[in-house]
Amino acid sequence: MVSSTKKITELTDSEVIARFRLAQDQAYYTILYRRYASKVFAKCYSMLSDDGMARDATQEIFIKILMNLSKFNEQSSFSTWIYSITYNFCIDIIRKKKKLQILYTEDVSRIKNDADDNISDSVLLEMKQERLATVMDLLPPGDKAILLMKYIDDLQIKDIAESLDKTESAIKMQIMRAKIKAQNLHDEIYGKDAIEETDL
Repeated sequence: MVSSTKKITELTDSEVIARFRLAQDQAYYTILYRRYASKVFAKCYSMLSDDGMARDATQEIFIKILMNLSKFNEQSSFSTWIYSITYNFCIDIIRKKKKLQILYTEDVSRIKNDADDNISDSVLLEMKQERLATVMDLLPPGDKAILLMKYIDDLQIKDIAESLDKTESAIKMQIMRAKIKAQNLHDEIYGKDAIEETDL
């Protein structure tokens, strides 16, 4: 039982959500908004690459969170749940605005379990920062997002699979394919011998 003297800002996400459900007090929702608004905006901006669209998306996502807070079952962390909503919302925007088709295949029968090791992470790590940014912006949104989740957010395969409601094998294959696309784009733009050593 949470102490009544505990400051509202010291409550865990689960405690804040429990109190919100019980009292329907907007103050508790505001705490969640303050904790996560900047993170959601950053994620929206990384996927949409537009400040205005990211701000609008952030507001709509938090309306969606408010309306669905009673459905949060705590099977995953609150931050993972928010990430999943944010990712799916942004992908929907990209599909509608740019009419892009994002394909996530579950056909993993031809891919070995260690498929994500077939392309080394050095493909990304050895690219100069400005080149990597260019390559990332040219990737399909789904591929860009999954690489951000893996290498910027440092999420485990299990967490990514949970967020996107995919199997771990499918996520490994998507990461492998995204790295291949990134390598090919880099080679097309800068040449196969253009990967330089990173500055120390």
